[in-house]
Formats: sequence, structure tokens, C-alpha cells
Amino acid sequence: MALNVLWLQSGGCGGCSMSLLCADTTDFQGHLRDAGVNLLWHPSLSMESGDELLDLLDDVLEGRTRLDALCVEGSLLRGPNGTGRFHMLAGTQLPMIDWVRRLSARAKHVVAVGSCAAWGGITAGGDNPTDACGLQYEDDHPGGLLGAAFRSASGLPVINIAGCPTHPSWVIDTLMALAADSFGADELDPLNRPRFYADQLVHHGCTRNEYYEFKASAEKPSDLGCMMEHMGCKGTQVHADCNTRLWNGEGSCTRGGYACIACTEPGFQEPGHPFHETPKLAGIPIGLPTDMPKAWFVALASLSKSATPKRVKQNAVADHLVVKPAVRKTRLK
Repeated sequence: MALNVLWLQSGGCGGCSMSLLCADTTDFQGHLRDAGVNLLWHPSLSMESGDELLDLLDDVLEGRTRLDALCVEGSLLRGPNGTGRFHMLAGTQLPMIDWVRRLSARAKHVVAVGSCAAWGGITAGGDNPTDACGLQYEDDHPGGLLGAAFRSASGLPVINIAGCPTHPSWVIDTLMALAADSFGADELDPLNRPRFYADQLVHHGCTRNEYYEFKASAEKPSDLGCMMEHMGCKGTQVHADCNTRLWNGEGSCTRGGYACIACTEPGFQEPGHPFHETPKLAGIPIGLPTDMPKAWFVALASLSKSATPKRVKQNAVADHLVVKPAVRKTRLK
């Protein structure tokens, strides 16, 4: 039996849907179908609109159409003054947050697609005039629109496929697992993100790892060196598999010369400093690699820098390989 998926877009840019279209397949609809996923409706990918959509929503609420997964993209806009009237679902005279609450009560699974739907994200930044929040979180605080105690009919909390935007495979793999009835509570990390990508770090597989090991750091955006020390990269702390599950088969932020800004993490939109700068205390980055004591990092960094090969040191502050690896005997020992 196919997994019936209803996809709604709330307060956001639609970037997760745009990313989804970059899934590694030549037949997007066929890919979903073969994975056992039946897309009941999506605001950009479905032909139905107007009364056709309203009839579908009514069928879901009345139990005539089974709703296996409610996917929400974008943050939930509760303003002004808790009315939700900043975002009305056209033709219904009802706020989107009302529809999401009612449909969540009917869904077997509720899925937050993207960091806006998970934590509030970019839309909740600054003074947050729209009172935007996530489905079950406000940044890293449980609650959100549905409340910390919410559980869908499956017994699971909201599944937070966090990212800005999400990798298409994070979304499709989650839906495939739900369709196969092989996704349980053990597959969620402490922030209810799917473990298959959230148990990794962006640092894993980074092509700049040799520069990181020797603490040979980039000093400007075009440099090849590690971007942790000066350029704001948080890849050693951020949960995602971006450098082992490449985007469009070949890219990632760090491979494109951009620092990881922690887009899968709550509160990433307001780090308290420019994204391209690393905050430091006494010359030491405040954000250190996950699980690494500061004293160890300082000692290892000092040792690594003293042992940095000339090749690595010069290449780190260049936009191309200035010094190539030396060619030695081929009978390596």
C-alpha cells in the first residue's frame, strides 16, 4: 500500500521543494511511485488547485482519504497575536496553522521539511514579527505549534528533516523508510532528525581535511585551506552528511568554497557574528570540534602547525595547488 503524502507550504522560500527537484533521478514522479510514495498533493507539483484541493482536504479530515504523512515546508506563522492570520489558506478563510493542527491530528506521520518547519529557521530571525515557529520546536526549545507532547498516530514526534535547504535524498529516503514501515523512534536523534544523516558531521569527507589536520587555514574566500579558524566554518560541529552524500552528485558548501553555516542546527540563522567570520577568545575559536576538550585542541593545533609541510602551508592560502605533492618511489612501505 502506497504512502499517501500531503505536502503543505507555510512561511518560507520554497527552497526545499526546489532542492527536491534535484533528486538524482531522470523520472521524479516515477522515482516516488517506485519507492511506494503517493503524492496526494503538492502546491507546485500537483495539477489540482482551488476546489479540488479543498475537496481533498475535506476527504482527509472526514477519514475518506488516508493520510500517511503530512509534510510541512516553511515555518508556522502564528501572528498577529496568535491568530495566524498572517498566512491564510486561500479560499478557506482559515489560517494555515489551523489546517496544520487539524491535519496533524489525522496523519500517521508528521514531517517537518527543512529548518524553517523544524525550528522556525530564517523566517523566525530578527524580531520575528510574524511570530514564526517550527512544528514542534522554537529553535532548540521543544514546543512550537503542536507542542512538545505531540505525537502522531504512529506514536512518533514530528520528524525533523532539518536543512536549509534539505538534501533531496534526506527527504526521499525518509519517505521511503516510512513507506516501508521501517522507521521508528530509534531512527531519530535527540532533536528528532533522521539518524541516517544526522549521525554524521559535515566534517566527515571534507576535501579540506588535510588542511584541517595541519591547521593550515584559509584567509580569504578563494583559499584552499581549512575554513574553521578564520572563515566561520562549523563543519566539525554540525550534524549532516553533506560531504559524503554530495549535492547533485558532486558538490557541497565546503567544496564550493563556502563555510558550513550549520543550517541543520537550531538557531543557525542568528549565530551572533557574521557567517564568514570565526568568533574567538584569546585567539582560539569558540566553537571547537564536537566532543573535543579545549586543552586538547590547543595542544594539537600548536603541534600540528609546527609540523605543517611547506606544500600544505602554501596551498592553504592559494586558490590553486601551488606546490604539488612530491613524487617518491612507487614501492611504498
